[in-house]
Amino acid sequence: MIYPIIFMKKIIFGIFFIFILIPISEVYSQEYTDLQNTLAISTNSDANFIYRDSEGYTVVIGIIENNDSLSFVTNVVIQANFYDSKNSNSLEIQEGTSTLKVIPPNGKSPFMIRSATNSDITQVDTKILTFDTSESMKNSLKISVDDVFLESLGASSTSNYNLSFSGTLENTDTLISNTFVHFAFYDVFDRIIQISTIEIGDVEINELISLKLNEKINSSSVGFLIFSESDKSYSYSTNITINRPQIYINLATISDVTVNDMLGKKLSEIKIGNPVQIQSETFIEFSTDNITNKIPYTYYVQIKQSSFDPNMPPTVEYIGKFDGEFVKNGLELQSIDWIPEKKGLFFIETFVWDRNNIPLGIQGPFVLILVK
Repeated sequence: MIYPIIFMKKIIFGIFFIFILIPISEVYSQEYTDLQNTLAISTNSDANFIYRDSEGYTVVIGIIENNDSLSFVTNVVIQANFYDSKNSNSLEIQEGTSTLKVIPPNGKSPFMIRSATNSDITQVDTKILTFDTSESMKNSLKISVDDVFLESLGASSTSNYNLSFSGTLENTDTLISNTFVHFAFYDVFDRIIQISTIEIGDVEINELISLKLNEKINSSSVGFLIFSESDKSYSYSTNITINRPQIYINLATISDVTVNDMLGKKLSEIKIGNPVQIQSETFIEFSTDNITNKIPYTYYVQIKQSSFDPNMPPTVEYIGKFDGEFVKNGLELQSIDWIPEKKGLFFIETFVWDRNNIPLGIQGPFVLILVK
């Protein structure tokens, strides 16, 4: 019986010897390709800005977030599904890419996708299809802001503004190419509503590039982010607040914002999935300078979820609107339905703007609501 034992030992030793000869570099390669599955890349369709351009095509603008603290991301492909109000099937599907070719760790990039037809599109949803990891880039581009000037175009009730920007881009490292500077304009709901880009090209080491932008912008813009990238480097984003001309000063006042059940009972906490109504009263007082005592308006409700992490900003959970018309001095009532889909502490913001997206007064009082 001793020979079979010796024979089995030889077989086991032979198998072990074969494993020793196999190179282990392929194992490390597999770990690299699996890295993509651990990255936190996300987009939120509810935070998209959707509008119809001058040619009748539908445009959707959104944000891609790279929530990974170590990895750079590139080749991000976003899919947009366009729907009308009559059919649950999408009318068309389009693909786009992020404005930034490479999104740095914990960074964000806007994207913009346009429909191929000018059909009656009423809804758009977006999702991320694919992305890749990228080589690291240096944070060696620096942007300095010299002047920001906003000018109202035409009559006082116009929705058009012209923005003049001047600044400087500095390259503090090696020779770079394919250099761009991007402007992402945002509204009071923190949605990106317009994207503008300056193409620069090659930049020498320690070279200073003069930046100038003179462009008509959406009147809903309350600020913009400016950021840059090249083939080897990038900059942090700089947040600039726009001081808009105030056409109306406290023309309308929002008060008595409440959260009610469907029977009208006021609530301080609600259950997830239960529909509620957000109601408020808005008082308007026309001045003697108004030519007409009639203004069509849009009442907006924005609901944000509070974060338990003090370093994390609140996230937008819902945006709703109500269209009405102020006729002479007096009180108007507004109501918007909401069905909470998440548990947590939420706060509600309210706004009243005219149809040119110009505020008719300051925003209403904050309201806190607990969803269980």
